[in-house]
Parts: sequence; C-alpha cells; structure tokens
Amino acid sequence: MAEPGTIDRVTSQWRLFCGVALLLFANLAFFAQSPQIAAIDENLLIIDEAPEMEVVAVGKSVIIKGRAKSVLTIGGNLLVEGQVEGDVGVLGGTLTQREQAYIGGDIIVFGGTYRSDSPDPRRGEGKQTVMFGMFEEEIRNLTENPSQILSPDISLRFVAQRIFSVLFWFIVTLGLTTLAPGAVSRAITRFQLSTTKIVGIGFSAFMLMLLSIVAGLAFLPSFVNAVFGLMVFVLLILAYVFGRVTLQVSAGKLIQKYLFPEGNRSESLAILIGVLFWTFLLSLPYLWMFGVFALFWAGIGLVLTARTANGWQKT
Repeated sequence: MAEPGTIDRVTSQWRLFCGVALLLFANLAFFAQSPQIAAIDENLLIIDEAPEMEVVAVGKSVIIKGRAKSVLTIGGNLLVEGQVEGDVGVLGGTLTQREQAYIGGDIIVFGGTYRSDSPDPRRGEGKQTVMFGMFEEEIRNLTENPSQILSPDISLRFVAQRIFSVLFWFIVTLGLTTLAPGAVSRAITRFQLSTTKIVGIGFSAFMLMLLSIVAGLAFLPSFVNAVFGLMVFVLLILAYVFGRVTLQVSAGKLIQKYLFPEGNRSESLAILIGVLFWTFLLSLPYLWMFGVFALFWAGIGLVLTARTANGWQKT
C-alpha cells in the first residue's frame, strides 16, 4: 500500500502536468491584476506582496520578493526571495531559493534544477522535492514558439526520429499481430463494419475521462485522484497502442490490395505499408494532431467494444 506522502506526490505531479497540457498552447503569462505586481519587461515578473495569488507564468522568469500562494513557471526561471505558502512548479527553468526564503508546499522541477543558498532550506514539514533534469532547452523553445508543436521543423533529427518510429511501430505491430492475431483481426472487422459507432464511443469516453479528471481534482481526495489518474493513463496508453496497431494493419491491407497483385501480398508487407502510412500522416504539420486524436478515439472505442464483436452490424 502506498504511503500518504507518495500518493500526495503523485497527485501533485498529475495536477501539474494536467495544467501544463492546457498552458503550453499559449505564449502568455496569466496573473491577477494587482498593484503589488511589477512587470520589469516582457520576460520578467516581480511579485511584491500577493499572499492570495496563484502565480502562473509562461515564457517569463519570476521573482517572488514578498508573498505568494503558489507559483508555476513554464519556460522561465524562478527566484524565491520571500515566501510561497503552497506548491512550486518549474518546467524548463531553474528554481533558486534564497537563504531566508520559505517554500511551504511541494517542489516539482522538470527540465531544470533546484538550488538553495542555504544547506538547510526553509521548507514546509514533510513536503516533497521532485526534480527531473532533462528537456530544459526543448521546453524553453516550445514556450517561445508554441506553433512548433503543430508544425515542427524538418531537420536531420526529425527524420531520424521518424525512422526510429517506423522501426518501433513495425516491431510492436508485428509482435501484437503474432501474439494475438484473433484480437487484431476482430478489431479490424469491427472497425470496418461500424467506423462511426467505434469513433463515437471512443470520443464520448475520452471527453468523459477529461471531465472526470477535472471534477476529481476539484472534489475528490488525493488518494482517489492518484488511483483514478493512473487508471485513465493506463487506459489511454492501451487504447493508443491497440488502436494504432489496428489502424496500421487495416490501412496497410487496404493499400496493398490496390497496389500489389494478389500473389505478391503478405501480412508483413501490409504491416510495413500501414506503419509507413501512419508515420507519414502523423508527421504532417498541423494535420498530425487530428491523426493522434483519431487514434485515441478509435482505440478507446475498440477497447470498450472488445467483448461485443458479434453484436455489431454494418451501418
């Protein structure tokens, strides 16, 4: 059984990353209008005295000189000289705590470092410090130019990633079709017979999960949020993998049917064609996002209808 501190830490990370998923598409800093906040320039915010404010800054560095309720910075550094009563999160930057500064909540740093001027920093009792020192440059670039997530630059690194993706998904698809050919075959048939229903069920379930997560963060206890968040994460990963494998095989067989004579067709060739097709589709600027959502919705629908294969009729 997980300890309460572990559950609280998982929940804090879950809340942080849910917030990041919503904030990465905006190149703005959101903060309450108050005379105690002084913006030195477009890249820096100074908080003088705002004890009830939850400070969230994207693409800006923040200095806490007085008091704040909690702080989240994305793509910028955070310097705490005063007092933060709640949690502190920094993505793609460095958190520095001065010798007399106080942080009462958990500290989460992703893509950066946490530094303290004191060997024994002033912290809330029993609070956690979680630090992942990776992807700092990527997060900073993303906050400076959010459109790159929709339209990535074509580079040698980009091409290498796509080649690795083709190899990875070819192995995964070949392995799953070998280990569970019946499940994949039934999923393909089910999807072809009732595409609209499958996608509709997947879309409805996807939206229901998002609403449940938001409601859970607001009303449910921490340990329930942690368990529910883990369940949703596992379901989404399972749905994406199964949905992508199914749609890759389905697309590969369809393309192979029209491009190759019957004597030159094979299961492995169909898988390779399908993997190449979906890798290309998910590499197209802006359009790749719709492809990802389609895979999620189709995958969730296929997982949720896996036990009702014989009940579907062609629409």
